[in-house]
Amino acid sequence: MNQLNPTILVIDDEAGILDTLKILLRNSGYQVETAQGGKAGLAAISTVAPDIVLTDIRMPQVTGLDVLESAREQDPETPVILMTAQATLQSAIQAVNQGAFYYIQKPFSNDDLIAICNRALEYRRLRSENKQLKSEIRRRERSVSVKPIGKSKPFLDVMKLAGQVAPTESTVLLQGASGTGKEVIARYIHELSQRSEGSFFSINCGALPESLLESELFGHLKGSFTGAVRDKQGLFAAARGGTFFLDEIGETTPATQVKLLRVLQEREVLPVGGTEPIPVDVRIIAATNRDLEEEIRRGSFRSDLFYRINVIAIHLPKLSERPEDIPLLVDASLQKIAASRDESPKMLAQETLEAIVSYDWPGNVRELENALEHAVVLAKEDELAVSALPKRITAGKSQQFVSDRPLDNPTLESVEQAYIMWVLQRESGNKTRAAEVLGIDPSTLYRKLSRFGDDSAD
Repeated sequence: MNQLNPTILVIDDEAGILDTLKILLRNSGYQVETAQGGKAGLAAISTVAPDIVLTDIRMPQVTGLDVLESAREQDPETPVILMTAQATLQSAIQAVNQGAFYYIQKPFSNDDLIAICNRALEYRRLRSENKQLKSEIRRRERSVSVKPIGKSKPFLDVMKLAGQVAPTESTVLLQGASGTGKEVIARYIHELSQRSEGSFFSINCGALPESLLESELFGHLKGSFTGAVRDKQGLFAAARGGTFFLDEIGETTPATQVKLLRVLQEREVLPVGGTEPIPVDVRIIAATNRDLEEEIRRGSFRSDLFYRINVIAIHLPKLSERPEDIPLLVDASLQKIAASRDESPKMLAQETLEAIVSYDWPGNVRELENALEHAVVLAKEDELAVSALPKRITAGKSQQFVSDRPLDNPTLESVEQAYIMWVLQRESGNKTRAAEVLGIDPSTLYRKLSRFGDDSAD
């Protein structure tokens, strides 16, 4: 916005009114552009890029409300002032609901119009400053947020590939065990991308039932199902210009996979109960702890969707594969925990660090962070002793969850079931803690236990 010579676009189908307003507004310090008729006004909006739009409502072919809609699409920050000689309460309400800054009835005094234009200019200035402030806050938050941490070769390989793919628009598939930091890497890619000023949306596909997940992703129309009392915008549409992180995409049903495929192929979504597709502009990063190629062979995941999301695949190593990173992660986690509690970071006794490094961490970075928070909460001294750690860590290295005589060619489901039951046993049957270690939502754990025929899922 030009503070010294703000531009106002005046649109009316009467040439005499345009000339009069042009003289008035120029004498008040505005740079004035005019367009005779709504059709010419629509063309001028994109070429002039005005700070303010002043338009008549009643014009043939293209009305002032059409101009309002176009101006809002071009730049939502542009205030639009509507003029009319035949004001009604209904038309005023409609104008305001569509985003008009002001609704003024002809004839009006010159002083009133100038005052309204000046307020509109101040409104735009404040909106612009607010937008810049939010952008700066987001930039600072990104600069101080927890970044991917490590120095090991497996970690550096991941960071190198993430840095290479970030500036592109390619779809990324993050693969790795639960708790390896897939969302952290997804946010890192977003922050390095050309969409960094846009929003980062994240959803756990395994945490919601199919009907609710589709409503959240694609939106729904009023009356499309029981409880749909109003239209709802889906997250894909809301994330326009940003990045959408689909965690646990392997948990989605075939019906949802078909709709996700449409998003990737056509760049559009169809709301639940809708017939008109809505275009979306979003980059997709997906993540899974499953072997999707095995899921394809089992018939539970679509091959065409897999090939769409597997454009760039990044495999995240387990924490046990990068033990030299553990001290760095411990230090970062203690700093983060201290900041959240508004206190100084706890120190770590040498034997405590040794116990942490020697543990296998089946829950990876997430389990490490949870264990450290457990220790900080229970610690009685400034230095964390071994006794403050969860017992599963102080008992020594984690045990193997498979027997010395494994089954010949076990299925993926049998291995998954064995691992889940092992973790559940380690957590003394506490499903909430087991879900945290596994890196899945409790509802997902209950659903898996029910599928395994475990009575404790009831």
